[in-house]
Parts: sequence; structure tokens; C-alpha cells
Amino acid sequence: MENTTQTPEIKIKWYHYLAAFFAGFFLANVVPHFTHGISGDPFPTPFANPPGKGLSSPTTNVLWACLNLLIGYILFKTSKASYKRKLLMTVFFIGIVVCCVMLSIAFQEKMKA
Repeated sequence: MENTTQTPEIKIKWYHYLAAFFAGFFLANVVPHFTHGISGDPFPTPFANPPGKGLSSPTTNVLWACLNLLIGYILFKTSKASYKRKLLMTVFFIGIVVCCVMLSIAFQEKMKA
């Protein structure tokens, strides 16, 4: 007997691409904060004084990383991205690249302070 039930194809809308981009952005932002946090190193967060320039505690960095991970996960699921949807995955990886370049520029001054 042949299985005639098929999963319906989901129509991809503009907000799926936006969610994929920001999923990549938030997930890339997890890496520096989590790494510094679990290593016990202070690192800038939006909660520092001044925001993004001053240093936050390792615990604050781990919590900030976990919040970014949660938001990134929710956005990734919302985006409907999968290996079958190549354009959505491309937009997801563009979000990662944009975040990484922005962070490299923003944090290059951290060691000079």
C-alpha cells in the first residue's frame, strides 16, 4: 500500500529571509561572549559601562551568550531554513558573516583600552 500523505510545501515569505539573517547574526554573537565567559575573562556586553565598550563579568557574558543562543534558535526555527532551502541557508550564513565582521571591528579596540 502506497503512502499518499505528503507534507505540504511551506511557501517562503520575506520574513523567513529576515528571520534567517538575524538567526545567523544572533548565533554568531554567541561565540565570543560564551568563550570569554566560560574562560573567566571579562568582555564587553551591552550591559557594561559604557555599553559595548566597558567590560562585563564572565557570568554576564555567559548569560548574554545564552540569551543570544535562545533568540537565534527561535529565529532559525521561524525562518524555516533547512539544507533543502539553499537561498534561506545562504541568507543565514550572510547573517553570520555580517555579525562576525561587525564584531571584529567593534572589538579590535578592546585590547588597546
